[in-house]
Amino acid sequence: MRRELVFPSLLSKMLDFNRFEVLTFDCYGTLINWEEGILRCMRRILAAHGKDKDDNDDATILQFYGDFEARAEQGTYRCYREVLHSVVSEFGKQFAFAPTEQETRSLPDSLRDWRPWPDTVSALRELQRRFRLAVISNVDDDLFAATQPQLGVKFDLIVTAQQAGAYKPSLKIFELALSRIGVPAECILHVGQSIYHDIIPAQSLGLSTVWVNRPSPRSGVGAVKAAEGKPELEITSLAQLVSASHAAISRN
Repeated sequence: MRRELVFPSLLSKMLDFNRFEVLTFDCYGTLINWEEGILRCMRRILAAHGKDKDDNDDATILQFYGDFEARAEQGTYRCYREVLHSVVSEFGKQFAFAPTEQETRSLPDSLRDWRPWPDTVSALRELQRRFRLAVISNVDDDLFAATQPQLGVKFDLIVTAQQAGAYKPSLKIFELALSRIGVPAECILHVGQSIYHDIIPAQSLGLSTVWVNRPSPRSGVGAVKAAEGKPELEITSLAQLVSASHAAISRN
């Protein structure tokens, strides 16, 4: 899926940043370059079983990851560590090998080493000068706690799937965040990399949305389940979000 890109010079004309009090962010994919971490870990596992072949390109691995993760997050809630264990097991079934216990654990264990995108920390620090910042993330509390020091800011609110007992795109996690934020939905801007997990459910609750269409081997989708949606804005970096907010605020 590919949408027409909205360039930074047009952003402030299309979305009134002056009405927002809170910016909520997806974490993995939006703030953290999780695809690099996913591919590094899964390539290592596949190679150990002789499955790291040329026809298993990065886009294919990311597509499998997105589908396996979405399947594991459906039904009765289980922690994200268990979801990622299931993802590794599904790769084993797909490529006809039996992952070791250590390999199964290696994917969730690798989260602590996943790094922010180059623009993440500076953008969050700049945005925090004007807005309250929150995270709404499909993750366990302890896994996010290992990531948080890399993000360079103290968030006003952190809501995880573990706290909600549900994974995005379930509305439960967004509803929990809204109840804790305590401002009307029209005063909140949600920023996410996934149309499926973030844009569609956030809009259904009245939030404005920005799709951060990060560069990916699987262009326009990344390591998530494919979905069709219409975010109010599409950008490729958080630096563009900073520029847009500055442009809107400077006119008032």
